[in-house]
Amino acid sequence: MKTIIYLFITISVVISCNEQKKELDDTSSTNSIQEELTSTPTEKEITDPKETEVWESEPNAISFNEGNVPSDAIVLFNGNKLDQWISTKDSTVAAWTINTDKTMTVKPGTGDIQTKNNFGSVQLHLEWKAPDIVEGEGQGRGNSGVFFQNKYEVQILDSYKNRTYSNGQATSVYKQHIPLVNATKPNDQWQTYDIIFHQPEFIDGKKVKSGSFTVIHNGVLVQDHVEILGSTEYIGPPKNVPHGKGPIKLQDHSNPVHYRNIWVRELN
Repeated sequence: MKTIIYLFITISVVISCNEQKKELDDTSSTNSIQEELTSTPTEKEITDPKETEVWESEPNAISFNEGNVPSDAIVLFNGNKLDQWISTKDSTVAAWTINTDKTMTVKPGTGDIQTKNNFGSVQLHLEWKAPDIVEGEGQGRGNSGVFFQNKYEVQILDSYKNRTYSNGQATSVYKQHIPLVNATKPNDQWQTYDIIFHQPEFIDGKKVKSGSFTVIHNGVLVQDHVEILGSTEYIGPPKNVPHGKGPIKLQDHSNPVHYRNIWVRELN
């Protein structure tokens, strides 16, 4: 019996010693890691402002003409002729009216006009004015539109004190995005659109990245980098048929809307 008791005590002592050794080893390991961390050199503090200066590459300098058009822009209409435009329906000469004040007016019934050249992502500037005589209501008053790649419309409409469906008023991405505010001026004043369009991307027949619109109307942000869901359809949901670059189109919606000062900058 004494032998058994002695054996039990011996085993207990051995186990206790092993546990104490393990604790000491763990503590030693922890202390070693802490010493390692504290001894690791920290990132060098930057005290010289020149160390964060980037000199290359240098942005190209541009200039502006008397109409405030940037020198790297492509002028689509400056009031003299429509040589940058063709009829959408048959590719003949654009038949809209050029006025003596260097503006152009939709000639109802002649159809949409579009640029001869195709574009990808762009910055577009255009100015428009509702018809001189206020007629109709809703979508029937001062209706036109600017289309990108013949598929994506930013609405042009006399939305001054003229209620219509919100995703169809001036500066809406038609039937997709309602503008943040209605910044439309009365029909005796010119409206300014500055639009940033980023085209969608397709690979192997599938859309891999949506396009987007940012729209500034009369100096006011009204569409803030909104996603283009697909083509802006009058009836039904958006469609996403693969495509590349395309023309910029202005719509003949049977209203004599006026235009001037149209230019575009390609975004590469």
